[in-house]
Amino acid sequence: MGRVYNFSAGPAVLPESVLREAAEEMLDYRGCGMSVMEMSHRSSAFKAIIEEAEADLRDLMGIPDNYEVLFLQGGGSTQFAMVPLNLMRGGFAEYVVSGSWSKKAYQEAKRFGDARILGDSSDGNFSYVPNVAELRVNPNADYVYICENETIYGTKYHALPETGDVPLVSDVSSCFLSEPIDVAKYGLIYGGAQKNVGPAGVTIAIVRDDLIPTDDLHSVPTMLQYKTHVDGGSMYNTPPCYAIYVCGKVFKWIKAQGGLEGMRDINVAKAQLLYNALDESNVFHGTARKEDRSLMNVPFVTGNAELDAKFIAEADAAGLKNVKGHRSVGGMRASIYNAMPIEGVQALVDFMRDFELRNPASSRSI
Repeated sequence: MGRVYNFSAGPAVLPESVLREAAEEMLDYRGCGMSVMEMSHRSSAFKAIIEEAEADLRDLMGIPDNYEVLFLQGGGSTQFAMVPLNLMRGGFAEYVVSGSWSKKAYQEAKRFGDARILGDSSDGNFSYVPNVAELRVNPNADYVYICENETIYGTKYHALPETGDVPLVSDVSSCFLSEPIDVAKYGLIYGGAQKNVGPAGVTIAIVRDDLIPTDDLHSVPTMLQYKTHVDGGSMYNTPPCYAIYVCGKVFKWIKAQGGLEGMRDINVAKAQLLYNALDESNVFHGTARKEDRSLMNVPFVTGNAELDAKFIAEADAAGLKNVKGHRSVGGMRASIYNAMPIEGVQALVDFMRDFELRNPASSRSI
């Protein structure tokens, strides 16, 4: 089988040129006689890899000097605990619950302190993002937490909450490096790489210096303290070396697309292509509120579970893989991350239109 169009929400599609380059270096990385998978994380070769990756990420995002870049393990789920353990300093934090991932983060934070709900869109099955203009941030909060792009429900914050002096913490896993952002508006940004940046295994956290406790937090496990990883240069223990190596290649690939501005233009074109098809369809419709639609994750349904299942099976057979939606939404979901070529989105749209011709709206009751 040749390459398919992989619409998985994560682990997700990677740029083909990056995969080919990594394959070429698999047995012998630049004359080292070994793979990056085999080399010591203390070696000069890997030191150059991680330093170059950080430099490229800083350049791409315009990360200010007073922010630390950390390559961590444990995925976003570990950050659900690390954030309150490091930032909730005997006070309270406010969470905007806009989907499954922010809800899980809120529930985890309640284990360690006083986590409060600032906004909640569960009344609409998380089909929208709470209106940030209506959020009333308590100026005494330790931080405000959002999940900027909810993978399952296909929603995205297109404006950030005004938090004043209260640090804004954002899980950007599903929209990481998909468009420009102003890092200075955040206190902490983190994202699991496996959705839009690289392979599973590494989580990137960007933390403002003043939010990192200067003293050892004796009640917090060593591995869960940001200070540990800052002091260790992301190598307190063996890091996910190969995942970092691939992320570094993806950073360079994004630069070649025109940086985050160029990446945004490509992603907007892909998303518009798919959303236009949904809006014009008599069989398919999107589940997220239009003004809150994600550029990365597009859930849609027919309104009939059997017809959804038929579409998923036929799409899979046609080489359009992993379009089944999450069980909490049902139907389909197309994750069209950075590395998904516009040709893949066009192939999906063409297949949807063909499917609709063969299964008109009147057949929904099959």
